Amino acid sequence: MGRVTVPRPNVHASPVWEIAPLAVDDPVSKDLLWRYYDDIVSRYYGRPMTRGEIDDLLTEHTSDDLSGACGRFLVGRHGGRPAGCAGVRLLAPGVAELRRVWVAPAARRTGGAALLVGAAERAARDHLGAGVIRLDTRADLVEARTLYAKLGYREIADYNGERYADHWFEKRLGPDPGADCGPDSGADFDPDFGADFDPDFGAA
Repeated sequence: MGRVTVPRPNVHASPVWEIAPLAVDDPVSKDLLWRYYDDIVSRYYGRPMTRGEIDDLLTEHTSDDLSGACGRFLVGRHGGRPAGCAGVRLLAPGVAELRRVWVAPAARRTGGAALLVGAAERAARDHLGAGVIRLDTRADLVEARTLYAKLGYREIADYNGERYADHWFEKRLGPDPGADCGPDSGADFDPDFGADFDPDFGAA
């Protein structure tokens, strides 16, 4: 008999993927974020990043805003192994932002990115009280724009002044309860370089 995945509270499962919240300072989360930056930033600069450069990025630009009352970090396990992540944070009452979407090379083309985005959307709506979710991405990440269009995102004007982003997207999630976590933080520098992309659509 094949393996059956039984969903648990706060867990979004498929036959091969299981996605659940995890603290950003958990060792599993830290490892995924390190691999995320290694992949994303190396791709941006067209060369492998050194361990020191990645460590410096993680120190200077933390993911602490993806935790607590105003954020959520999700870890995806593929076949039981940590293989992807996604995060959401509240920008303003009722408005969330999607960040840190990544799937490990060995788990790509399995539908993981769409599952992670879907889980992040539910977290934005149910945990953060958001009725709208936004994101930014780069012009070279054509596969990202393809994915987001398929998932119901529409292109909008620049909402955060991110210097490395070329495209901005938004999706309505439903009723907006208007949760409030303080001033809008969307204009902060983001070393993601707008790289919330879908590795299942051809990104190596």
